[in-house]
Amino acid sequence: MEAPVIIEAAINGSTTKASQPHVPTTREEIVADAVACLDAGAAIIHNHIGLVGASGAVAADSYLAIWREVLEQRPSALWYPTVNIGPQAEWYDHVAPLAESGLLRMSLSDPGSVNLGSMSANGVPAGSFVYANSFDDIARQLALCHEHRLGPSFAIYEPGFLRAIVAYHRAGALPAGSFVKLYLSEDRGLTGSPFGLPPTATALAAYLELLDGTGLPWAVSVVGGDLMATEVAALAIEQGGHLHLGLEFYGGDRTPTNVELVEAAVAAADTAGRPVATSDQTAEILGLPQRQAREPLPGRTR
Repeated sequence: MEAPVIIEAAINGSTTKASQPHVPTTREEIVADAVACLDAGAAIIHNHIGLVGASGAVAADSYLAIWREVLEQRPSALWYPTVNIGPQAEWYDHVAPLAESGLLRMSLSDPGSVNLGSMSANGVPAGSFVYANSFDDIARQLALCHEHRLGPSFAIYEPGFLRAIVAYHRAGALPAGSFVKLYLSEDRGLTGSPFGLPPTATALAAYLELLDGTGLPWAVSVVGGDLMATEVAALAIEQGGHLHLGLEFYGGDRTPTNVELVEAAVAAADTAGRPVATSDQTAEILGLPQRQAREPLPGRTR
């Protein structure tokens, strides 16, 4: 049997209801959407909580209010948060309390820096924001994963991000459970201007050349477009990769639900003859460490 395809649903983020009316924003909407995506075939859910400037403890409580409900219904579900938006020194302050709850098995790492901006009237990128993660920042992100036995989800915006991760791999310093997400950008990108490489076969081949020999699991994602409408989705499935999609990055010309995006990924995997991974299978494929439970899963006793 062919190896299963991991489907990750990134269900919300900076996307507004004005642009995508089905994006979940409230706690109740996020819980319902996460469960529905898991039932449709997603193995991993990534979500944002909409807080800015909150302490790590407050952000963790907000995530746990969602995920205790989800895990009560789907105890095997895998999930992870985004950075704790606010002062950069506090971006990862929520990771330790989330890990200590025993309900988190994955964390995140954005292992590099990238310009994010808009497009000016004359058609050139504009803006002053640099999403900056120094090599020392990356080391701290991964130290958290080592300390709390969390598998890092790596967001690869630019080729240099991936080269940093490959260097950690060669040094034997990557945390167990590492998962590489190749963020391929359409012209509109995340905030109006492009970054990194486009969603083409050539771009994917370049990334896979960097990954060659590492054995690291990887997924493709399209920022500012529709992953399943690009050539890289089928190529990833054919070449043993996985799929990362959802309304966080969706920029197609439709207004789909997250479930519909997941269903399209499931259909593509089925057409290619690859089964879709459950959350338990995904944990095994990634080699995720076991939960270090400090509290029982909702609905269960120790």
